[in-house]
Amino acid sequence: MMYPIKFPGKPILISFVLALCFASTSVFAQHSKLINEPVDVSGDFRDFSNTIFFADSLASFDPETGAGQLKWKRHEAFSAHNFDNSMLSYKRSHSNEFPAIEYAQDPVLPFLLEFTSPRTIRIRANTSTQKQIAEPSLMLVAEPASDKSWKYSKVNGGHRYTGAFGSVTIYENPWKVLVRDAQGKILTQTRGKADGKASYTPTLPFAFVRRASDYSRSVAAVFSLSPDEKIFGCGESFTKLDKNGQIIVLWAHDPNGVETQTMYKPIPFYLSSRGYGMFMHTTSPITCDFGATYGESNAMQIGDENLDLFIFLGDPKEILDAYTDLTGKAPMPPLWSFGLWMSRITYFSEQDGRNVAENLRKNRIPSDVIHFDTGWFETDWRCDYKFAPSRFKDPAGMIADLKKQGFRTSLWQLPYFVPKNDLYPEIVAQGLAVKNANGSIPYEDAVLDFSNTSTIKWYEDKIGGLLKLGVSAIKVDFGEAAPLSGVYASGRTGFYEHNLYPLRYNKIVSDLTKKLTGDRIIWARSTWAGSQRYPIHWGGDAETTNKGMEAQLRGGLSLGLSGFTFWSHDIGGFTMKTPEDLYRRWLPMGLLSSHTRTHGQAPKEPWEYGEEFQNYFRKVVEMKYKLMPYIYTQSKIASEKGLAMVRALFVEFPNDPGAWQIDNQYMLGSDILVAPFFESSKTRQVYLPKGKWVDYQTGKKYEAGWHEIAAGEIEVIMVVREGAVLPHVKVAQSTNDIDWKNIELVSFGAGSGTLAVKVCLPSDNLVKEVLLTRKGKKLVVSQDPFGGEVNWVVR
Repeated sequence: MMYPIKFPGKPILISFVLALCFASTSVFAQHSKLINEPVDVSGDFRDFSNTIFFADSLASFDPETGAGQLKWKRHEAFSAHNFDNSMLSYKRSHSNEFPAIEYAQDPVLPFLLEFTSPRTIRIRANTSTQKQIAEPSLMLVAEPASDKSWKYSKVNGGHRYTGAFGSVTIYENPWKVLVRDAQGKILTQTRGKADGKASYTPTLPFAFVRRASDYSRSVAAVFSLSPDEKIFGCGESFTKLDKNGQIIVLWAHDPNGVETQTMYKPIPFYLSSRGYGMFMHTTSPITCDFGATYGESNAMQIGDENLDLFIFLGDPKEILDAYTDLTGKAPMPPLWSFGLWMSRITYFSEQDGRNVAENLRKNRIPSDVIHFDTGWFETDWRCDYKFAPSRFKDPAGMIADLKKQGFRTSLWQLPYFVPKNDLYPEIVAQGLAVKNANGSIPYEDAVLDFSNTSTIKWYEDKIGGLLKLGVSAIKVDFGEAAPLSGVYASGRTGFYEHNLYPLRYNKIVSDLTKKLTGDRIIWARSTWAGSQRYPIHWGGDAETTNKGMEAQLRGGLSLGLSGFTFWSHDIGGFTMKTPEDLYRRWLPMGLLSSHTRTHGQAPKEPWEYGEEFQNYFRKVVEMKYKLMPYIYTQSKIASEKGLAMVRALFVEFPNDPGAWQIDNQYMLGSDILVAPFFESSKTRQVYLPKGKWVDYQTGKKYEAGWHEIAAGEIEVIMVVREGAVLPHVKVAQSTNDIDWKNIELVSFGAGSGTLAVKVCLPSDNLVKEVLLTRKGKKLVVSQDPFGGEVNWVVR
């Protein structure tokens, strides 16, 4: 019944007022969210209207197959109150369904323990009896095989499987999974309800939530954290490198910079200083609470209705190798991609491109790529895959001429189409864009639906036309905004397709480029697990500040701890004209990476800063081109092991406690340590891991530990492991012109024994080891696996 309520001027129905009140807390709040705001599923586990099921006990288990049934006990959230303080807690609840005989109060659901390698454990658990649709996962290189090396034994109250690198014990009641290393040390274990008894703070145990709104479900895989444990990875995260104490939301997002918690490149993988790593095999949003809410609890709140979790055992190198065996290694990109990419936002014409190429060669600055960003279309940013006829009279001729000069051509594009774009009507009419619930499109822009085979064919035709024209690389920009509310050709919504979108996008362009040019190369911003198979990725739109530079490096180190070998960034930052001082300090960090690009707001060209800076710029670029045999060889080695070229110190020095603390230095490959200058200063504190070190620029020697070290002529600290031998070549203006038949082997603090140096030539991409021995005061080549193909000069 409706009761009119009197207000000055007009009566208003009370029902309408109440509706507005409710709307203000639900519909209105929902509408206040921003497009592509990261989806944090942790709130669902704290919602009083939802039902929470705690993992309780094994109802059945077959040791032969690892298959069993897991009983889940029904709970609900409530407000626990003591004096003048309330906090969320959980209590036992009973069935709310009718008829009760048709729906289990405490469901018993499938659970599976598998082993896919001597280092890899797989745990799967379902939250319903419905079977998943069997389809190949884009994240995996193949469906993992079963590893039979793990041996079973019955233990009191449970079951144990022991492998070469550790063991897994499953206890029946209460249910618990406990992981140990080969020495028997507990690495981590699931947390059940009983594990929270030591605290007055209620904590979430291993559970799943069933939402009252639609009965969809999500899993919370909750494991223990140990004292002094450190967590690394989760993609290109710009926050502190050690994630313990942080909440990380894994949702592809455009943060418009590198100083926020969100990221372009989330990856559902991390590794622990304790000796294990975890991969959450899903495309749903994930909220990882690494001891932030409760110090002992690692709560992986996974949006997916079913859990598929891989656990890897070993040191960082072994974990990364096992993880990338599963999701793929990064293949070697072409040699030319390791050279300098010259760019700004943006070159607007054929003449611009020709002028930049001419000035690079005239000023003897080595370079391999000219990149045209958003301005090669008739209207800046309006991607139509056509060179603007008013400003590019002969694009094919330009591309061919640049190639003769030793330059490849790279082009920007994106998968979003504004209504003014001539391609927009075609995309919408042909159903090539992501749709919404009513069959229209959810955004103003049309977003290509890469789960649609017709879209892929249409898109490949556009990109293929450019590659056939002679373009060498496509910039795979954006890709982080696939609509959450979208309905995709795959039959799924953006809840599952959003994070998968970058992987689909990367794969399509990379595969097509490989097919048409023979090179495995893209220049991409967004990722998901498996994207490392499609190099190269760069670090996004870094702020042109000291903090932007520092955060950019942390992001690169974090991505490298997530299975990515190759990474680059916009030297000097993207957002403003780079101050010369910042440019000088950022430049060596960019050159001492696997891949190197100057990009951002104009100007970026060194001659625009004057002759003195241009000379400095040339010297830094020449350093990389001299080191090209080292960088190329180390890249090949890293690509075969799932390691990063820009590498956290602890990956090389896992037994050095100090190395685990450092997030503002890095290893370039295995032998060069780099410490950039993030502020204007003549010296900086540098931590040197165990061993002895030699300054690359000055030859000064250092012991392990902390040192105040001065910059050399190039404004960076760059030290080499004592006893290392670095291969060098004579500077060439492009990688095309490098003389690989004459290589100089430079030793650093060599002793009296035999020295070894690994070398990989682009001609065959095989890593071979050259041995050096001392004869009197000289080092000479004593074993040459290249059979005289290379003339070695040793010093």
